[in-house]
Amino acid sequence: MKFKTFILLLIVLVALMILFSVSIGPVSLSLDECLDLFKSRLGFTGLDINKIHEVVLYDIRLPRVLGGAIIGAALSIAGAAMQGLFKNPLADPGLIGISSGASLSASLIIVLGVNMGVFQLFGISFWTFVGASLTTLLVFSLSQQNKETSVATMLLAGIAINAICGSVTGLLTYVSDDEELRSITFWLMGSLAGIGWSQVWVMLIFILPSILILVRKGKSLNAFMLGDADAKYMGVDTKKVKLIIVIATTLCVGTAVANSGMIGFVGLVIPHISRMMVGSDNRRVLPLSALLGALLIISSDLLCRTVLAPAELPIGVVTSIVGSPIFLSILIKEKRKKRFAL
Repeated sequence: MKFKTFILLLIVLVALMILFSVSIGPVSLSLDECLDLFKSRLGFTGLDINKIHEVVLYDIRLPRVLGGAIIGAALSIAGAAMQGLFKNPLADPGLIGISSGASLSASLIIVLGVNMGVFQLFGISFWTFVGASLTTLLVFSLSQQNKETSVATMLLAGIAINAICGSVTGLLTYVSDDEELRSITFWLMGSLAGIGWSQVWVMLIFILPSILILVRKGKSLNAFMLGDADAKYMGVDTKKVKLIIVIATTLCVGTAVANSGMIGFVGLVIPHISRMMVGSDNRRVLPLSALLGALLIISSDLLCRTVLAPAELPIGVVTSIVGSPIFLSILIKEKRKKRFAL
């Protein structure tokens, strides 16, 4: 099967999964009813429309599911880009401080920003995005050596910044009261419950262009696999490309985390699965990762909403439960390959 055909089939599968997901929940909607509700919004007349079901579909489920698809695509393609940039299959966006910066900002607002009007003016999502961007900017600045970007230094700086942010977040957790602790804990485990149309539009504005930029950088990431020196000989402006990838990754992950909280393992596991399916060519790995990530988050959120209904599981717990065994199986499989290769 040609890769383009495979991608088109995956896009259709994502669309069908969205349709299936919006029909499932405490208020049951049949697929036919969902299609009728969509038709009514397109101007079809003579349809028997239940107004309550229309509100459930358009105001609650559809923005949540679409937001989840965007978040899954953003986290997965960002993970694939980071693994290509660092030339390390264990890399993920958290290595450059995006997630830890967002966590620290969220904790600060929850614990210290209760009575601070300027912080509450924009909301927690805005400030978590700012925190993610600032820590990434700091890591990238520290990685500059002789007007060049050192990936090794970026990795070490990221580890140090992550440790600092983690320590301060832990301190804030320790001094928080019960309500604040619950808010921090719930945010750190991730949820799509608060996503509405305004969040979907914000994510489309920031994430969609970033995804398109990362997909276009697949060829440059292939060149990076040969080393920076060889990439330069091939005509790649390594400094510019690294900056673009870091900015696009920050926009993807920062926006996603600001709207959903922390969702683990997506950016780490999905790129591995993509490489197992299509090889190591980043021109294929990046778009495939985006689609598989969307499928994973839609499926995980469906489990969150239905397994313990009417209660709801944090989505980060589900992705970790699903992702950890998959990641371990990949590691074991790779270990066996290397042993037999010897």
